[in-house]
Amino acid sequence: MNFNSDEEIKPIREAYLPYGKQWIDDKDIQAVIDVLKSDYLTTGPAVKKFEELFAHYVGAKYAVSFSSGTAALHGACFAADIGVGDEVITTPMTFAASANCVLYQSARPVFADICEDTYNIDPVKVKELINDKTKAIIPVDFTGQPVNLDEINKIAKDHNLIVIEDAAHAVGAVYKDHKIGAISDMTMFSLHPVKHITTGEGGMITTDNKEYYEKLLQFRSHGITRDPDKLIENDGPWYYEMQFLGYNYRMTDIQAALGMSQLEKLDEFVELRRKYVSFYNEAFSKLEQIKIPYQSPEGNSSWHLYIIRLKLETLTVSRKEIFEALQKENIGVNVHYIPVYYQPYYQQLGYKKGLCSKAEQLYEEIISLPLFPSMNDKDVNDVINAVKKIILLYSR
Repeated sequence: MNFNSDEEIKPIREAYLPYGKQWIDDKDIQAVIDVLKSDYLTTGPAVKKFEELFAHYVGAKYAVSFSSGTAALHGACFAADIGVGDEVITTPMTFAASANCVLYQSARPVFADICEDTYNIDPVKVKELINDKTKAIIPVDFTGQPVNLDEINKIAKDHNLIVIEDAAHAVGAVYKDHKIGAISDMTMFSLHPVKHITTGEGGMITTDNKEYYEKLLQFRSHGITRDPDKLIENDGPWYYEMQFLGYNYRMTDIQAALGMSQLEKLDEFVELRRKYVSFYNEAFSKLEQIKIPYQSPEGNSSWHLYIIRLKLETLTVSRKEIFEALQKENIGVNVHYIPVYYQPYYQQLGYKKGLCSKAEQLYEEIISLPLFPSMNDKDVNDVINAVKKIILLYSR
């Protein structure tokens, strides 16, 4: 494809298209207003109702909301009794929180490499890293595609480990006809604005384990309980006890009201994401310079991210130049993720590059394209046309 100078200078879009964005409608706004006019802005009935609805949606017995997905992961590590001397295996292709939550408990994250096709954590590599210090596995449903949960849970059962599934990308995803959220010991969901549904900031842990559920509730509220059956002493109806060091990780009723309204639209949001992915796949499968995402037949992704993998040997420039060229077209591309142990803090802890060769190679070649339900067909076509323009412009 040839471009004249004017075509090269003029961007595909006049307005910037972000890689992700919330979709808030009038019903969402009214739900928040109703709570603002009520007696409770926090620690009221909306939080519990949201948790019950969320648990029902994913098919779990219990759900516990938190102020963020990171706080939720921290709570899960506490509930799993992860502590000093323990090791927890996770993937480097994730946001830092998936590993940071282990550090919060004074334990050590151990990074396992990824599968070549799904980019999810490789169960074979997980098994190789297990030793007598291993306490848990934190697999991540990267981009919304469920990890190989059969293999992960089998490994965990064989070695008496706890599985804390990081499903920040995967609400609405399905694994072998079961919704993500009730398969692992605990499952974390993120409610950040770029995720499928939002509460502004927020997170959720779902579980079928009553002991975990009760510990999570107490942990998110300073370690305090008012439950008469759990009190060591009881001076009267006002009495409460702080029984361990917890945190103020509570979600507000304002957030929960938004969450309940958003939850009603979740299936619609997921279907729109899948629709736009089908457009991307059809367009990009014809470009030999990029690799489109692989989807395992065992699951049905909820598509938080759409990642293309550049075949750099077919291009005349690096990923950085492709990325910058797409930005100049007003396409809000991103990269998910920088391997966690590349971060300076992890380097200071003694982690070195070279730990996970497949993850490191993937990082050099990927770009995340815009994908969110409030996009329209023109937005999708703009992304397709921009990618085709830039890829063909820099092809060998």
